[in-house]
Amino acid sequence: MTTAPQRRGDARVLDQYLAHLRVERGLSTNTVAAYRRDLVRYLDHLAELDVDLADAAPADVTGWMRRIREGGEGRPALAASSVARALAAVRGLHAFLDDESSAGVPDPTASLPAPARPRRLPHPITVAEVEQLLDAAGRPRPGRLPAERALRDRALLEVLYGFGARISEAVGLDIDDLDLEGRQALLRGKGDRQRVVPLGSYARAALDAYLTRSRPELARTGRGTPAMFLGARGGRLTRQAAWAIVQEAAEAAGLATHISPHTLRHSYATHLLHGGADVRSVQELLGHASVATTQLYTQVTVDSLREAHAAAHPRAIRGA
Repeated sequence: MTTAPQRRGDARVLDQYLAHLRVERGLSTNTVAAYRRDLVRYLDHLAELDVDLADAAPADVTGWMRRIREGGEGRPALAASSVARALAAVRGLHAFLDDESSAGVPDPTASLPAPARPRRLPHPITVAEVEQLLDAAGRPRPGRLPAERALRDRALLEVLYGFGARISEAVGLDIDDLDLEGRQALLRGKGDRQRVVPLGSYARAALDAYLTRSRPELARTGRGTPAMFLGARGGRLTRQAAWAIVQEAAEAAGLATHISPHTLRHSYATHLLHGGADVRSVQELLGHASVATTQLYTQVTVDSLREAHAAAHPRAIRGA
């Protein structure tokens, strides 16, 4: 059955916009598919109102946002983050329509604020779980994980946890960024901001073992690169491969919790605060531009202290 948006010609604009995202902006197939789902729902809403895409008003957009936020008609309500993502897709479609029109088309989303996204608290793992993960990463598995790869994987996870590094910072690390004697390393973060982080003894030992016993073997098949962490072909380890290494280590460690590279960064920050580090110091170590971002971790610490108090203090309120 032909839908109302297709009869009105809006589907043609949608197809052109999605082709623009795929070809000119190079977005992935999955991302383009997500845009399509959000925008088809938006065009269906306009069609029910008997409104063309070019004639949509701010009230039409806010009505659609309220509709997807509340759900109904066999569709689940969307979280604030999903509504914000959908609105971003609609903004892009209207901007594209305006660019493609010789006369210009008013943008009904221009005056609309984006829905507030709830700030999600990080989910760290315990020190004992970190140790399980690191041990599993460094343990060779016959037929699956040769010894030289195990040394690399252990060193990578030591960097993620010992430096509080983002995954992009870890795989972007070069040999010259590491100063084993000076016990420090240079990380390049968001916006090309650089920071120097201290190198602990465990990370230092893991990196030293990797550099002397593993990296030369991995580098044999490559063409020479300054990268610290190498993949199977001797080139710089990719983000995707680093993600897989963390997940394989979590599986080998038997950890039921979902573990990602960022889990180790979250855990690094939380464990520092638990150990008495001040928020400003942790901000510098993490490379956060704003202390407000770092303060999310203080909330995690307060929550854990509250739970400990409720469970152990004789005068805590029970059953509240």
